[in-house]
Amino acid sequence: MFDPIVSFFTRVFQAIGRGIGMLVAWIVWPFVAASQWYARRGWIIKGPIGIGLILLIALYGYFIWNTQRWTNFDTAYAEKYDFTAAPAGGANPQTETTDPVEGEVKTCTRSAIVDVTADLIDFNVNQNGWISSMILYKLGLFGMDWDHTPWLDNKASFQRGINQAIRRTSIELVDTLGRVRGTSQIDQNLQDARGSIAFDEETWYFGLNPFGPKTPTPSFYRSAERSLRAFNDRMQNCQVVFNARADNLMQFVDRIAGDIGSTSDLIQERSQNHNGGWFDTRADDRFWFAYGQLYGYYGILTAARHDFQQVITSRELGPLWQAVEEQMRAALNIQPFIISNGREDGWIMPTHLTTMGFYVLRVRSNLVELRQVLDR
Repeated sequence: MFDPIVSFFTRVFQAIGRGIGMLVAWIVWPFVAASQWYARRGWIIKGPIGIGLILLIALYGYFIWNTQRWTNFDTAYAEKYDFTAAPAGGANPQTETTDPVEGEVKTCTRSAIVDVTADLIDFNVNQNGWISSMILYKLGLFGMDWDHTPWLDNKASFQRGINQAIRRTSIELVDTLGRVRGTSQIDQNLQDARGSIAFDEETWYFGLNPFGPKTPTPSFYRSAERSLRAFNDRMQNCQVVFNARADNLMQFVDRIAGDIGSTSDLIQERSQNHNGGWFDTRADDRFWFAYGQLYGYYGILTAARHDFQQVITSRELGPLWQAVEEQMRAALNIQPFIISNGREDGWIMPTHLTTMGFYVLRVRSNLVELRQVLDR
């Protein structure tokens, strides 16, 4: 009685098997044909081609290893800083009080914000390979941008998100935090750091526009790290200042809220107009960029609580500040293996992108509330 049913399913699976076999044969045919052509050549041709293939395989191995190995990635990294420790070198921390409400101009100590920002650059380009400027990342998958594929691009987006937080912070350090008043002289170390970190994210050792050898992106970012650490060393030696006034903190928080708000808009656009579930190959880019941005700001805002401790205490901002850090920490706990951009009312595919957007908006709303309290 069941023989016709068994026979039907047997034919179906046989057809599927033949289809998969034909697909595999179509994919491997160019490689088989190339290997047969290579086997018929002499060693004068085989040698250079063989060496080239070995180098290409080695490059791909190095590239894949760097994209999959996230060295020293730690969602609780900000909690491990001891900002209350005495500064290195035995200098006595001092402050020059300007106003008990507005805050203080600090010197003869180190800025926690500057230290964390420099550490984030070190994490991006020294502890890990900078993916966006690697030659195989630039070449893509058979000419297709890796960001348009579901593979090997998550770490690059994550690093670019951290870099966005670093860039925003470097601008504020130059414009307000690293000098006493807007009319005072700009610190050269901070200016150098801002210029280096603003360099594009994709430059390799050689380029076509303009044609010729170039200094790669990671070298510029390492230069920014050195400039930031030089500023903190000079500050520790009482040569420069950090302006921890309330109006500077208000502007810093406002700029961060605006930066995060821009990312929220990108997530909303992707979530509403391209909700293809697991088949949306750009959803992971948006997700990991936002994740990296929150990862960077989590450490920077934790450091800001130390640098602006007097302002936060006098304005009774402790609970609000703690809420921002907790929201960021909660967002960093979301680490799905595959990012899905499903419909919000869907029941099969999850909505990881919408979930991340929710946390981004929560963080932004808390920052806006902080800014309003500072503005009173």
